[in-house]
This record gives sequence, structure tokens and C-alpha cells, in this order.
Amino acid sequence: MMQPASPVLRDIVLVGGGHSHVVVLRMFAMRPLPGVRLTLICTDTDTPYSGMLPGYIAGHYSFDEVHIDLRRLAEFAGARYYRDEVIGIDRAERKVLCRQRPPVSYDALSINIGSTPRLGQVPGAFEHAVPVKPIRRFNERWLALFERVRVHAGTTTIAVVGAGAAGVELTLAMQYRLRNELVALGRDPDELRFHLFSAEAMILPTHNAAVRRAFESVLAQRGVSVHLDAEVSRVEAGGLQVRDGTRLPADEIVWVTQAGGAAWLADTGLALDEAGFIRVTETLQSETDPQIFAAGDCASMTGHALEKAGVFAVRMGPPLAENLRCIITREEPSRYRPQSRWLALISTGDQHAIASRGWLFARGDWIWRWKDWIDRRFMRNFCELVPMSGARPADNDAVPLAPAEEAQAISAIAMRCGGCGAKVGASVLARALASIRPIERDDVLIGLHAPDDAAVVRVPPGKAMVHTVDFFRAFIDDPWVFGRIAANHALGDIFAMGAEAQSATAIATVPPGLEAKVEDTLLYMMSGAVDVLNEAGCALVGGHTGEGSELALGFAINGLIDESLAGALTKGGMQPGDALILTKPIGTGTLFAAHARLKARGRWIDAALESMQVSNRAAMPVLLAHGATACTDLTGFGLLGHLVEMTKPSGVDAELDLNALPLLDGAAECVAAGVVSSLQPANLRLRRAIANQEAAIDHPNYPLIFDPQTAGGLLASVPSDRAEACIAALRAAGYSQTVRIGRILKQGAAIEPITLLH
Repeated sequence: MMQPASPVLRDIVLVGGGHSHVVVLRMFAMRPLPGVRLTLICTDTDTPYSGMLPGYIAGHYSFDEVHIDLRRLAEFAGARYYRDEVIGIDRAERKVLCRQRPPVSYDALSINIGSTPRLGQVPGAFEHAVPVKPIRRFNERWLALFERVRVHAGTTTIAVVGAGAAGVELTLAMQYRLRNELVALGRDPDELRFHLFSAEAMILPTHNAAVRRAFESVLAQRGVSVHLDAEVSRVEAGGLQVRDGTRLPADEIVWVTQAGGAAWLADTGLALDEAGFIRVTETLQSETDPQIFAAGDCASMTGHALEKAGVFAVRMGPPLAENLRCIITREEPSRYRPQSRWLALISTGDQHAIASRGWLFARGDWIWRWKDWIDRRFMRNFCELVPMSGARPADNDAVPLAPAEEAQAISAIAMRCGGCGAKVGASVLARALASIRPIERDDVLIGLHAPDDAAVVRVPPGKAMVHTVDFFRAFIDDPWVFGRIAANHALGDIFAMGAEAQSATAIATVPPGLEAKVEDTLLYMMSGAVDVLNEAGCALVGGHTGEGSELALGFAINGLIDESLAGALTKGGMQPGDALILTKPIGTGTLFAAHARLKARGRWIDAALESMQVSNRAAMPVLLAHGATACTDLTGFGLLGHLVEMTKPSGVDAELDLNALPLLDGAAECVAAGVVSSLQPANLRLRRAIANQEAAIDHPNYPLIFDPQTAGGLLASVPSDRAEACIAALRAAGYSQTVRIGRILKQGAAIEPITLLH
């Protein structure tokens, strides 16, 4: 997680991970604007580069070669990355509305979300067609279609609706790949039948006649049936119908036409064109609201009828970055003047391509090699990232502030007070907590919103208190997700003992800055945390918030358990013969160490964050029902450290199967690259507990038994004869990666307390 070098004064929010925004992120990485925080909100971490997508479909490129890792790029640019879906904009409050989280404040907003298929305009298309747009989601649809064709017995008919450059190129790419696949399966490639439908009297209507003739020839040679003046009027299960009543049976229908703006744009009050795209001026600012910009396919530029082509989205990137900078520094934005002609390099499925620019026409394998060189060079800008150390703002870069803000900014960068002087201001704290609604419990007599100095909580008769505390600094630039994980992590000790969470007090540290920015950060973090606490039935009853150089959060949790300790699980109850079960995969330490060094793939981090937000609460009743004898949750000491904590008081030895360890995606790759957590060296001291270390040290999973975990799973011992049923029940309860990782032995059965199987 990259820490800002100066207090946050302004927020630029980027909605969507299109071609324009990846250029903006790269440019801000090279030349940051002091006091300005970037936030990228996107539903998909891997965004495809449209220029290489046909090559991927045809099988010439791998997935990673044609996708830009947005989480990694955002980390490189020092931007926050929020994986969420935008559903609206509150322009009056300058907030972006999201599906999952609280609204995100902005001072300047840019939208680069591409286009959305308008399947609703043709009856049946929504139910029975496979849309190409939005392009960022096409891969999952393509893989599903690919698999359906592979397993389809006999002839498969595929209809592609839309005969512009995208439709023609996609048709040829799909045909090339699928024919090769059928050959590899020992089937007849002529089982495939392709049909291309154009609503106009020609294909490629925006290109010159020579280009059209060339592709007409290629399509004919490949056996693709082209239907001209054939506007599709209805789609049904098993076929489609054109305007003149002609019906074509089809097994698969791919939709590459009639795209429009996202539905939520209609409720923003922004000026839109007839297709629902945002109308922008030559500065890429909305005609309605100068604080809002749009670029790429979702923008409709006044006075310029631009084709929805990736070349324009890429060319808009530099002026968009500069104008976002200008709107913040109150300078005059510059005009973007799109070229009237542009070069299109359109592939023919195989490694051959045709060049088109105005009247220009050329074709050959060399065109494809030229296109491949251009595309790979473009992708290197966003994939070959080295942590920035020398990026410097220009001397004249400065954020103008109002007088009241000026005083706050001076205070934020001045030497900060200690003691109570380091507390967050009362008004900021009150506003941030006003909208947070902790769960109400009858045993909380005085809670968070009471004006008292401390909470008062009743202990029900027959119950004993369970106390635990956890605190750590943020490891991601998403305070809402961080708040959720911090709360989940703190609750882990309570659930591991079989207790019920009752109440929580928080301690939070927030970096200084303008009051509004501190308030937003605190609200976001605590909203995420309270969501998790409420789900656990745990009431937030108070806490303390102070200023510090890094965002951090922790909780003291109070739990309840039967005073007889019936139903309680401790670390010391392991029995020889028990099976050792782990409910969640490991690897968070190495993954986030790699993320900080730009060495982890964003989808690995996505999966780790999802795992870290899975509560251990539902696992404990399952373990108790299957006779679990001991339990703990995996945290900073790693798997080996926590296992030693269990074997010693139990008076037993344990045997681990390194091959059975469940790993988070990417964890093995990260440790193989030598990337480990800063806590790993301390945990390594426990290797003296391993009996046959020499035999195990070369195993690729060996370093991961020392890997510190955040919000890890439960490590439990269960009678061996009930282990399989317990694992099945845990998987059914949502812990899909639960596995048996070893067994418990009598003390002395191993040479030393822990033995490892290679």
C-alpha cells in the first residue's frame, strides 16, 4: 500500500477501467499531483485491450497477454482501487453511488465504461444471444460458448449479428480457433457453420471499397455465409429471424451491434445522445457538468461523429489526464481534436491482417506482424511496471484552496501533537459516525451513540466473558474492505473458542488531511467494519480515533460463553488419532508482500481479499457437531506457529502433509519468486520444532507454513472417523477449500513435536 506524501486535498475518481483511464493512471504515476488522490472504481480487475482481443479469441495470445491488470496498475499509480459496480451519481453531493459500499466523494469525476448491448430492442435477444459488449465481460461468455461448441455433437451453426469491423474480425477469429479445436479433438472442422448478418447493404460500411472487397473474398473462402440488408428482428431459442421474415436456425448467436450507454447514466441528469452516451465538449467535459468528464465509447463528442473504436479511447487518454489536472488546479482545460482518419489494422483470424485508412488499403502477414508489434508495445506500458521512485510533480503543480481549507492543510502538514492532541476532531468524528448503525442488543445498556465516557454491557446469568484484541495497519488502499477484514480478523479469536461475539470497541488511526477527506476515510473504514460486526451479532459500543502517518484499525472484542465452558474449544484438547483440518487456504502474507512490490496479479489479490472476508462464525457449529477436540484461528504466527501452540498444551505431536495444504491463488508463485512477508523471518525460528526439516525444506509449500495470515481460517482437530463428514459439512457451509492437512500422533511418535511429509 502506497502512503501519500502529502495530505489529501482533492479527490479524482475514475469510473471504469477502459483504455482512456489506463493511460490516465500511467500519466499520473509519471507525474503525480501533490495533494490529489486518485480512486479507480471497476467491476473487473483484468481489463482487455480491444486491439488484441481477436488474437486472443483466435488462440494467438494468452489471457494475460491481452489483459491489463487494473489493481496492479492502480497500485503503481498510487491510486486506490475499489472493485465495485457503479449504479449512479449524486451530482449535488458530488458522490458516486456504488452497489456494495457507501458513496464515494469526488472533486473531479471521469467516466470510461465503454458501451452496453441494447439487446432489449430486439425481442428474444437478451435471453438467447451472447453479447460482445461490454468487452470487459466478453471472456467469460466466449469461454462458455467455446465449451458448448466443443461438447456439441454434430453440426454447430453460429450466427454473428453485426458486420462492422468488430463483427467481421470476431467471426474470423472464432472460426479459426474453433476449427483448430475440432481438428485437435479428431472431429471434422466442417461441422462448423458461420453466418454473418449486416443490417446494411454492405459489410464494413466505414471502410473503403478495397477493404470491403478483400474481406468479402476472405469470408467467401472461409465458407462464411454473409447476409446483407438482413436486419435481425427477433431472436428465439434455436434461431433468429430477419426483417423480411426469413428465419435461420442457429445453435449460438453472437451480438456485435446496437450498443448504447449504460442504463444508470439516464438517471444522472447529464446530457446524453440518442444512444444514451454522455455528450461531451472538445475538452471531454460533460455539456451539463464541467466537473464530470467522459471518454472512450461512452462519450459522444459534440461536433464529431466518432466511430466506437479503441484508437479514439487511447488518444483521449493524454488530454483527459491533463484536463483532470487542470480542473483541480483551476487552469483552462485544453481541447482534444480527434483525427478525421485513423489507421485500422484488421486481422483475418490467422496471422494475416488488412490495413485500412481512408482510401489506403494493404494486406499481408507483415501487416499482422506490424499490428502485433504495435499492440505489444502498447501493452508493455501497462504491464511492465517498476515501482516509481523518481516521479516528481512539475514545479507549478499546486492545488488551490479556499481560506478555510488552507488553514486545515497547513495544520495537516505541520508537526502533529501527541497525546489527546492527536485525536481526530470531535465534529469530524461525529459526522463520520452519524450514519453508522451498530446492531442493537438488549445486553448493551449504554452504547456507541450515547454521550457517555464508556459503554455499559450486561453479562447474562450463567455466562462468562471472553476477551480478545487485534490491531494492524492497512495493507490495501480500500478503507471499506480493510475495515471489513480488520473486524473479521478480530472476531476470529472469539469464534475459534466457540463463543458468541457480544460487543466491540474500536481503535482507529487516520492520516491527517482536510476534514472532509479524513471524515470520508473514517466513514468508509468504519462502515465496512460495522457491516461485519452486525452480521456477527456484535455491537460496536465505542472506541478511540487518532491521527497517524498510516491508516490502521483494531478492535477489542467481548464475547460470551457458558460459564461451565460447555461448548468451548481451546488449543489444548488434541487427541492422538485426530485428523487435522484447515477451513481456508493460506498465503496472505506472501501475496500482499508481492502486491506492494507490484509482483502479484490483481486477480490473486481479489481472491485473497474475498477469502479474508469469509467469517469463521459458521464453521464453529459444524466443528462442534462433529466432535472437534481443539481449535484456533490462523493469524500472524502462520500455520506452524499456531500448530505448535496447540500441540504443546495438548501433549501430542503432529504430522503435516505439505502436499495437502490449501493455497490461495498465486501464493506458490510468490514464495517461489522469493517474496515473503516481513514477519516471515521471525516465524522461521519455529523451524526447530520440525523433526525432518532437511527432507521437507525443498518442498515448494515449505515456506508457506511460516507465512503470517490475516483473517485466516480455523485449524481444528477432529476424531479421524468423523473427519470426512466434517469436511463435507464445512464445504457445504461455504468453506469450499476445507481439507485434511495432517494427523495427531502420540507424543514421542515423531522425533520432535512436528513432522512433515514431503
